[in-house]
Amino acid sequence: MKGSFISALAVVLVCACVVVFNEPSRANEKPGGGDKMNSIYDFSLKDIDHKQVSLSQYRGKVVMIVNVASRCGFTPQYEGLQKLFLKYKDQGFVILGFPANNFGGQEPGSDEEIKTFCSAKYSVTFPIFSKISVKGDDIHPLYKLLTSKDTDPEFGGDIKWNFSKFLLDKDGKVIARFEPAVKPDSDQVIQAVEKALQ
Repeated sequence: MKGSFISALAVVLVCACVVVFNEPSRANEKPGGGDKMNSIYDFSLKDIDHKQVSLSQYRGKVVMIVNVASRCGFTPQYEGLQKLFLKYKDQGFVILGFPANNFGGQEPGSDEEIKTFCSAKYSVTFPIFSKISVKGDDIHPLYKLLTSKDTDPEFGGDIKWNFSKFLLDKDGKVIARFEPAVKPDSDQVIQAVEKALQ
């Protein structure tokens, strides 16, 4: 009897170990489980009003993803981003802003405060999302996908500061990356957007 109990216990422990060690990493999986998130279209995030937004709605559009902040030396780029959005939005272009407090504590406010600031100061009408982390141990899976050298050897790499810009084509592939100092109305940004829209 004792031997049977020990044998049964051993089987349970072995099964438990198999489950634990064969459990796949869920860091880059869809919230409901299932396939890994290999495209921005796989993500669903809360916008600045805390409404769930599926990025799949931007399939077929040229998308610029920017990590933004309200108290940064680059914050005036909001004006250039808004102008860029207005100029090309009817051609299938959209900018997605992701507030982040990763650099110098330059985005300390709540989502409501960020929304008020963007609207009152820069009349922003392109989509702004709820604050996330774009770097470090708590990096959001979307930014993990964008910055991973495994998923994007050409444009991957850690975000260096606020207002880093990723440009994605109509299929959701990153085709350009612009560092914070590159202004939204610079020739290289405009040329890249126009080429992607063709």
